[in-house]
Amino acid sequence: MTKTARTVLILGSAPNVLAARDLPKSLFSSIVAINNAWNVREDWDYHISPDDFPDIRKPDRLRAGQSLIGANDYVPANNAYGGIVYAGATMAFTAGYWVLAALRPSAMVFVGCDMVYSGTGNPHFYGKGTADPLRNDITLRNLEAKSARLMLHASQQGCACVRAPGGESRLVFPPMALEDLGQIDMPRIRANPTAFNRAQSYEDSLGYFVESGRYWDAAPNYSTDHLDAIDQLWINAGDSADAQMQPSA
Repeated sequence: MTKTARTVLILGSAPNVLAARDLPKSLFSSIVAINNAWNVREDWDYHISPDDFPDIRKPDRLRAGQSLIGANDYVPANNAYGGIVYAGATMAFTAGYWVLAALRPSAMVFVGCDMVYSGTGNPHFYGKGTADPLRNDITLRNLEAKSARLMLHASQQGCACVRAPGGESRLVFPPMALEDLGQIDMPRIRANPTAFNRAQSYEDSLGYFVESGRYWDAAPNYSTDHLDAIDQLWINAGDSADAQMQPSA
Protein backbone atom coordinates (compact mmCIF):
# COMPACT_ATOMS: atom_id res chain seq x y z
CA MET A 1 0.00 0.00 0.00
CA THR A 2 1.12 3.55 -0.69
CA LYS A 3 0.17 6.75 1.09
CA THR A 4 -2.67 8.58 -0.61
CA ALA A 5 -1.65 12.18 -1.32
CA ARG A 6 -2.71 14.32 1.66
CA THR A 7 -5.44 11.93 2.73
CA VAL A 8 -6.70 12.64 6.24
CA LEU A 9 -8.43 10.00 8.35
CA ILE A 10 -11.09 11.44 10.69
CA LEU A 11 -12.20 9.20 13.54
CA GLY A 12 -15.52 9.55 15.37
CA SER A 13 -17.04 7.50 18.16
CA ALA A 14 -19.57 5.22 16.44
CA PRO A 15 -18.89 1.49 16.91
CA ASN A 16 -17.71 1.03 13.32
CA VAL A 17 -14.70 3.27 14.03
CA LEU A 18 -12.93 0.12 15.24
CA ALA A 19 -12.64 -0.92 11.59
CA ALA A 20 -10.01 1.82 11.24
CA ARG A 21 -7.96 0.67 14.21
CA ASP A 22 -5.47 -1.36 12.22
CA LEU A 23 -5.32 0.61 8.97
CA PRO A 24 -1.68 1.30 8.07
CA LYS A 25 -0.64 4.79 9.12
CA SER A 26 1.27 5.01 5.86
CA LEU A 27 -2.04 5.45 4.02
CA PHE A 28 -2.61 8.84 5.59
CA SER A 29 -0.89 12.17 5.81
CA SER A 30 -2.65 12.79 9.15
CA ILE A 31 -5.11 11.14 11.54
CA VAL A 32 -7.61 13.32 13.40
CA ALA A 33 -9.41 11.91 16.45
CA ILE A 34 -12.64 13.54 17.63
CA ASN A 35 -13.45 13.58 21.35
CA ASN A 36 -13.07 10.02 22.73
CA ALA A 37 -11.78 8.53 19.48
CA TRP A 38 -8.15 9.07 20.50
CA ASN A 39 -8.58 5.77 22.36
CA VAL A 40 -9.06 3.88 19.09
CA ARG A 41 -5.41 4.03 18.08
CA GLU A 42 -2.29 5.61 19.53
CA ASP A 43 -0.80 7.09 16.36
CA TRP A 44 -3.24 9.96 15.81
CA ASP A 45 -1.81 13.37 14.96
CA TYR A 46 -4.56 15.75 16.10
CA HIS A 47 -7.18 15.50 18.83
CA ILE A 48 -10.10 17.88 18.35
CA SER A 49 -12.76 18.56 20.95
CA PRO A 50 -15.00 21.41 22.17
CA ASP A 51 -13.95 23.51 25.12
CA ASP A 52 -16.51 21.80 27.37
CA PHE A 53 -15.08 18.34 26.69
CA PRO A 54 -14.06 17.05 30.15
CA ASP A 55 -10.32 17.17 30.83
CA ILE A 56 -10.52 13.70 32.36
CA ARG A 57 -11.53 12.31 28.97
CA LYS A 58 -8.79 14.06 27.01
CA PRO A 59 -5.49 12.34 26.16
CA ASP A 60 -3.44 12.11 29.34
CA ARG A 61 -0.17 12.63 27.48
CA LEU A 62 0.97 13.56 24.02
CA ARG A 63 3.42 11.65 21.88
CA ALA A 64 5.89 13.48 19.66
CA GLY A 65 4.06 15.26 16.85
CA GLN A 66 0.61 15.11 18.46
CA SER A 67 -1.46 18.27 18.97
CA LEU A 68 -4.67 19.25 20.74
CA ILE A 69 -7.12 21.32 18.69
CA GLY A 70 -9.68 23.48 20.49
CA ALA A 71 -12.10 26.30 19.75
CA ASN A 72 -9.31 28.84 19.26
CA ASP A 73 -8.21 26.72 16.31
CA TYR A 74 -11.43 25.42 14.80
CA VAL A 75 -13.66 28.49 15.12
CA PRO A 76 -11.49 30.63 12.78
CA ALA A 77 -11.25 27.68 10.37
CA ASN A 78 -15.03 27.27 10.33
CA ASN A 79 -15.41 31.03 9.90
CA ALA A 80 -13.34 30.79 6.72
CA TYR A 81 -16.14 28.62 5.31
CA GLY A 82 -19.05 30.79 6.41
CA GLY A 83 -19.29 30.08 10.12
CA ILE A 84 -20.58 27.36 12.45
CA VAL A 85 -24.24 28.37 12.10
CA TYR A 86 -24.23 27.21 8.49
CA ALA A 87 -21.65 24.44 8.91
CA GLY A 88 -23.54 22.70 11.72
CA ALA A 89 -22.24 22.37 15.26
CA THR A 90 -21.26 18.72 15.34
CA MET A 91 -17.62 17.91 15.90
CA ALA A 92 -17.55 15.82 12.71
CA PHE A 93 -18.38 18.85 10.58
CA THR A 94 -16.29 21.17 12.74
CA ALA A 95 -13.32 18.85 12.32
CA GLY A 96 -13.91 18.62 8.58
CA TYR A 97 -13.72 22.37 8.06
CA TRP A 98 -10.68 22.64 10.34
CA VAL A 99 -8.95 19.96 8.29
CA LEU A 100 -9.82 21.76 5.05
CA ALA A 101 -8.40 25.03 6.34
CA ALA A 102 -5.37 23.77 8.26
CA LEU A 103 -4.22 20.66 6.42
CA ARG A 104 -5.39 21.34 2.84
CA PRO A 105 -6.11 17.66 2.13
CA SER A 106 -6.83 15.95 -1.16
CA ALA A 107 -9.24 13.58 0.60
CA MET A 108 -10.98 13.16 3.95
CA VAL A 109 -12.02 9.70 5.07
CA PHE A 110 -14.66 9.71 7.82
CA VAL A 111 -15.02 6.60 9.99
CA GLY A 112 -17.34 6.40 12.98
CA CYS A 113 -18.96 9.76 12.18
CA ASP A 114 -22.37 8.57 10.93
CA MET A 115 -24.40 10.32 13.67
CA VAL A 116 -27.09 7.65 13.84
CA TYR A 117 -28.57 6.98 17.27
CA SER A 118 -31.24 4.29 17.54
CA GLY A 119 -32.02 4.85 21.20
CA THR A 120 -31.11 1.26 21.99
CA GLY A 121 -27.82 -0.52 22.45
CA ASN A 122 -24.44 1.21 22.61
CA PRO A 123 -24.15 3.92 19.93
CA HIS A 124 -20.46 4.53 20.67
CA PHE A 125 -17.43 2.25 20.48
CA TYR A 126 -16.86 2.75 24.23
CA GLY A 127 -20.49 2.12 25.23
CA LYS A 128 -23.25 4.63 25.91
CA GLY A 129 -22.70 8.34 25.43
CA THR A 130 -24.47 11.61 24.72
CA ALA A 131 -25.63 12.08 21.14
CA ASP A 132 -24.78 15.67 20.22
CA PRO A 133 -26.97 15.77 17.08
CA LEU A 134 -30.03 14.97 19.18
CA ARG A 135 -29.64 18.00 21.44
CA ASN A 136 -31.84 21.05 20.90
CA ASP A 137 -29.58 23.07 18.60
CA ILE A 138 -30.73 25.41 15.87
CA THR A 139 -27.80 24.51 13.61
CA LEU A 140 -28.62 20.78 13.54
CA ARG A 141 -32.02 20.70 11.88
CA ASN A 142 -30.81 18.76 8.82
CA LEU A 143 -27.58 16.79 9.20
CA GLU A 144 -27.71 15.53 5.61
CA ALA A 145 -27.74 19.12 4.36
CA LYS A 146 -24.76 20.03 6.55
CA SER A 147 -22.99 16.95 5.19
CA ALA A 148 -23.69 17.98 1.60
CA ARG A 149 -22.40 21.47 2.34
CA LEU A 150 -19.09 20.16 3.70
CA MET A 151 -18.69 17.78 0.76
CA LEU A 152 -19.29 20.55 -1.78
CA HIS A 153 -17.02 23.06 -0.07
CA ALA A 154 -14.33 20.39 -0.02
CA SER A 155 -14.85 19.70 -3.71
CA GLN A 156 -14.28 23.38 -4.45
CA GLN A 157 -10.68 22.98 -3.28
CA GLY A 158 -10.11 19.59 -4.90
CA CYS A 159 -10.76 17.45 -1.83
CA ALA A 160 -12.79 14.24 -1.82
CA CYS A 161 -15.04 13.31 1.10
CA VAL A 162 -15.76 9.62 1.64
CA ARG A 163 -17.13 7.56 4.50
CA ALA A 164 -16.73 4.00 5.64
CA PRO A 165 -19.55 1.82 4.25
CA GLY A 166 -22.02 -0.32 6.11
CA GLY A 167 -25.22 0.61 7.88
CA GLU A 168 -27.13 3.86 8.01
CA SER A 169 -25.37 7.21 7.88
CA ARG A 170 -26.38 10.86 8.03
CA LEU A 171 -23.37 11.61 5.83
CA VAL A 172 -24.16 11.89 2.11
CA PHE A 173 -20.53 11.24 1.17
CA PRO A 174 -19.83 8.34 -1.22
CA PRO A 175 -18.98 5.16 0.73
CA MET A 176 -15.59 3.59 0.17
CA ALA A 177 -14.37 0.26 1.50
CA LEU A 178 -11.45 0.87 3.84
CA GLU A 179 -9.49 -1.98 2.31
CA ASP A 180 -9.63 -0.12 -1.02
CA LEU A 181 -7.85 2.96 0.30
CA GLY A 182 -4.69 3.50 -1.72
CA GLN A 183 -5.69 0.70 -4.10
CA ILE A 184 -8.45 2.13 -6.29
CA ASP A 185 -9.49 5.54 -7.51
CA MET A 186 -11.02 7.89 -4.99
CA PRO A 187 -14.63 8.93 -5.74
CA ARG A 188 -15.02 12.68 -5.98
CA ILE A 189 -17.91 15.05 -6.39
CA ARG A 190 -17.97 17.98 -8.80
CA ALA A 191 -20.34 20.69 -7.62
CA ASN A 192 -22.95 22.14 -9.93
CA PRO A 193 -21.80 25.80 -10.02
CA THR A 194 -25.29 27.24 -10.32
CA ALA A 195 -26.68 25.23 -7.39
CA PHE A 196 -23.59 25.85 -5.25
CA ASN A 197 -23.65 29.61 -5.85
CA ARG A 198 -27.39 29.78 -5.14
CA ALA A 199 -26.91 28.22 -1.70
CA GLN A 200 -23.83 30.30 -0.95
CA SER A 201 -25.49 33.52 -2.03
CA TYR A 202 -28.50 32.89 0.20
CA GLU A 203 -26.21 32.29 3.18
CA ASP A 204 -24.37 35.52 2.43
CA SER A 205 -27.60 37.47 2.18
CA LEU A 206 -28.76 36.36 5.64
CA GLY A 207 -25.52 37.17 7.43
CA TYR A 208 -26.00 34.62 10.22
CA PHE A 209 -22.34 34.87 11.19
CA VAL A 210 -20.86 35.05 14.69
CA GLU A 211 -17.09 35.51 14.67
CA SER A 212 -16.64 34.12 18.19
CA GLY A 213 -18.45 30.92 17.22
CA ARG A 214 -20.88 31.44 20.11
CA TYR A 215 -23.88 31.38 17.78
CA TRP A 216 -26.22 30.47 20.64
CA ASP A 217 -25.90 34.01 21.96
CA ALA A 218 -27.67 35.23 18.81
CA ALA A 219 -29.86 32.19 18.15
CA PRO A 220 -33.16 33.90 19.13
CA ASN A 221 -32.61 36.22 16.16
CA TYR A 222 -32.31 33.38 13.67
CA SER A 223 -35.23 32.32 11.51
CA THR A 224 -35.68 28.55 11.41
CA ASP A 225 -37.55 29.00 8.12
CA HIS A 226 -34.49 30.67 6.61
CA LEU A 227 -32.17 28.01 7.99
CA ASP A 228 -34.42 25.28 6.59
CA ALA A 229 -34.38 27.03 3.23
CA ILE A 230 -30.57 27.08 3.26
CA ASP A 231 -30.49 23.40 4.14
CA GLN A 232 -32.77 22.60 1.22
CA LEU A 233 -30.54 24.57 -1.14
CA TRP A 234 -27.52 22.52 -0.03
CA ILE A 235 -29.49 19.28 -0.42
CA ASN A 236 -30.42 20.39 -3.95
CA ALA A 237 -26.80 21.28 -4.67
CA GLY A 238 -25.67 17.87 -3.46
CA ASP A 239 -28.30 16.10 -5.54
CA SER A 240 -27.24 18.01 -8.67
CA ALA A 241 -23.50 17.37 -8.24
CA ASP A 242 -21.69 15.03 -10.61
CA ALA A 243 -19.72 12.05 -9.38
CA GLN A 244 -16.41 11.32 -11.01
CA MET A 245 -13.46 9.07 -10.40
CA GLN A 246 -9.98 10.51 -9.96
CA PRO A 247 -6.69 8.81 -9.06
CA SER A 248 -6.32 8.09 -5.37
CA ALA A 249 -2.58 8.56 -5.30
